[in-house]
Amino acid sequence: MVLQTALTQMLGIEHPIIQGGMQYVGYAEMASAVSNAGGLGILTGLTQPSPEDLRAEIHRCRQMTSKPFGVNLTILPALIPADYDGYVRVVCEERVTMLEVAGGSPKKYLAQLHAAGVKVLHKSATLRHALKAQEAGVDLIEVVGYEASIAGGQPGDEIGSWVVLAKAVKTLSVPVIASGASATGRQLAAALTMGAHGITMATRFLCTVEAPINQAIKDHMAREDVDERSTTVVLGPLYNATRVFKNDVSMTINKLEAEMGGGLDFSKVAPLANGQRTKAMWQKTGDWNDSMWSCGQSIGLINDIPTCHDLVTRIVREAEDRLTAGARCVVVSRL
Repeated sequence: MVLQTALTQMLGIEHPIIQGGMQYVGYAEMASAVSNAGGLGILTGLTQPSPEDLRAEIHRCRQMTSKPFGVNLTILPALIPADYDGYVRVVCEERVTMLEVAGGSPKKYLAQLHAAGVKVLHKSATLRHALKAQEAGVDLIEVVGYEASIAGGQPGDEIGSWVVLAKAVKTLSVPVIASGASATGRQLAAALTMGAHGITMATRFLCTVEAPINQAIKDHMAREDVDERSTTVVLGPLYNATRVFKNDVSMTINKLEAEMGGGLDFSKVAPLANGQRTKAMWQKTGDWNDSMWSCGQSIGLINDIPTCHDLVTRIVREAEDRLTAGARCVVVSRL
């Protein structure tokens, strides 16, 4: 059997599982492995230094898989000056299956993307962002709970997936994808039962054989003493709350936030939150304690390092079992 939803039908994929965009991780190796496993792999657009580099990575990914895959594009021009028009143009010219947009609104690009046959998913940090994305005309909306490796939250947005998802599927008319520390088939089954059409996973895919990161990081993530308490939220005072792994760097950021209160000076934090520092950790040093890196509370559900195929297969089978068991709870009342 397969789990057929609006997501699988819209994108032509086998399983309702999307690999989230991950900076300096979402290369062809990662995306193709997830797509070959039946999910939707994602190339991280801004991991590539230019639109033409993204085009080359798309071509490289197509040499590794014949299955659909997508591209993530985080639109934050104030923080990340980039040729966003150029990245979108390449996605359109290459007719990638789906563009996952995070950060800013995709409204400017929707007509262009749809004309090229590209489906658009908006990653919404809150329901108010989701409503704006729906009004703009996106095809899918990914709602993010506070336990996820969120980015973009503001004070007052500390709402978990259990509430966010229930409200989103009731309020929105476009298909909803659940994003919030997912790593198991039980969670996929719960999301589908609540009315979602699939899940997005990022942290769980970090700890797979094919993830192009240093093995030492995977080994640390899979340790029994690394659990759901091993994350913290940083940058909240800057209205860009981000859940990251709890280590010396992130705790130093928390300390600076506490000392500066509402007047946090980003220049004091910038050396600690520097993306190149995280890139060096992923690709060279493997020192999980020496950079700020996004990590959801799903880390408490990770205790092995499977292949993407084995992981996706296991999740889908568990979801099928849970959905079947749940259906047996519906019986004719004898009262």
